[in-house]
Amino acid sequence: MIGKLLLNRYELLEKIGEGGMGVVYKAKCHLLNRFVAVKILKAELSNDEDFVSRFKREATSAASLSHPNIVNVHDVGAENNINFIVMEYINGKTLKQVIKENDRLGSVKTLDIALQIAKALECAHKNNIIHRDIKPDNILITEDNIVKVTDFGIAKVADVGTIAITNKVLGTAHYFSPEQARGRAVDCRTDIYSLGIVMYEMVTGRVPYTAESSISVAMMHIQEAAIPPKEIIADIPESINQAILKAMEKEPINRYQTAKEMSEILYKIMGVLNFKANSNSESNDATEVMGAVFASNTVNDFTTVMSREEILERPVINKNRKVQSGNKGLSKNKKLMIIIGSIILVMFIGVLGRFFSKGPSTDTAATLSETTASETTISQTTASDTTVSEVSEKLPTSVKKLVPSLIGNTQDIANQTIVNNGFVLGNISKEYNDSFAEGLVIWQSLAVNTSYEEGSKIDLVISQGQKIAQVSVPELNGENIDNAEEILNGLQLTLGVVTPVMVNSKHSKGNHSKNYNGEIFMQDPAPGTLVDIGTQINVSYYESR
Repeated sequence: MIGKLLLNRYELLEKIGEGGMGVVYKAKCHLLNRFVAVKILKAELSNDEDFVSRFKREATSAASLSHPNIVNVHDVGAENNINFIVMEYINGKTLKQVIKENDRLGSVKTLDIALQIAKALECAHKNNIIHRDIKPDNILITEDNIVKVTDFGIAKVADVGTIAITNKVLGTAHYFSPEQARGRAVDCRTDIYSLGIVMYEMVTGRVPYTAESSISVAMMHIQEAAIPPKEIIADIPESINQAILKAMEKEPINRYQTAKEMSEILYKIMGVLNFKANSNSESNDATEVMGAVFASNTVNDFTTVMSREEILERPVINKNRKVQSGNKGLSKNKKLMIIIGSIILVMFIGVLGRFFSKGPSTDTAATLSETTASETTISQTTASDTTVSEVSEKLPTSVKKLVPSLIGNTQDIANQTIVNNGFVLGNISKEYNDSFAEGLVIWQSLAVNTSYEEGSKIDLVISQGQKIAQVSVPELNGENIDNAEEILNGLQLTLGVVTPVMVNSKHSKGNHSKNYNGEIFMQDPAPGTLVDIGTQINVSYYESR
């Protein structure tokens, strides 16, 4: 298929992936002069008329989705029994590759990725599109750590006409829901179940159900309870453990009912983890152990992950352990100092309580709530012991804002969005980019859907469009017009203005006479000049009288 030109427009350049439905190629769209990804459906699917008909209808609906965390579908076509989808080309890795490279992902990284997936699903579900195949292979991570959900090829339009049960189970065995395994009707909660499986794999490095056959795995989804992630990796926060298990409930009614509901919970959990990671670096107090498990996953470093060896070797701190008595050897002066210190601590907390009780209230979903001292529990509880129900009681007291997505916006819109959300525009630089048109934002310094202090700077990188390749202008002198045009076309250059110069039919050159009729004797630009592909080359040639 390499080199094939579909619809006289999409040239297949190289194979970049393969899945159960088809093969994905990097391609060049000659009409718009940009790179795209083209997915060719496998023959057995292309020969199923019912599937192809439904596929075209529902893939066309998916093409209407527009969200920074969803790979855009540009076109759906067919030619000579070849059915294909044309999508936005993403330069990055699949989440599956990222997990394999790192063994497993840290808690903050997992939440960051899960939040972006949930936002993508929220957009799809609002447009009545159910993905039905959420899995790490269908989630791309760009070089800027932006999540792109792809492959809406088997997506289902959630309307009366498409909700009928079919005898074909579509999806991937390790990630599909119990209702998919049973061949029953699906809704948005099906995608939530699959997202729970993906989160499970991110934090543990493995899927919850494995067996020798897809059927056996499907039965496990229906019948067997998953081992809680926390029983596999002991220091996974209980809040994340519970969020995953709720998303993976067998009965849809027991899961999160919407992607928005799930994203709100994940956002709250991330706010707690980021806060504890920050506070851990600000004090050397013994009670700071509550943030120790996130020491290598700080707020501003989302690429740092802990290896399995580090996780397994990290001691698990039991919140119920008894502190060994060491007072027997203390002097009276030391005891007195401890009592005085305790009194000062209580008074300090009281002052903080009165201060924060008069502080600003939350006015947007992006502002983290504040707590008074009377609502704060002082303990040596580790971050892994935080539950979902406790999240709202342990949010940071400082005002933080949720970072908006700026990718794909113009610089002016991005700047206005930054200001409207309580941030400050930082440095702006420009780079060439194959996927984004000139003038659009292709990267932002703060990760989307994460919380940062109000007034934080957000740096931007703006696209300069696709970098046009350059070639060296060939020597055309002595060639006729037809040959020159063929040479130029081979280098993706074009023949520009052709100027004839009238001469006598015979010219003398040395002791010989020669007919120069039709020969090029001058060109602009000159031979050897580097020019952009598509540049016109002007020539002058002899024409006999």
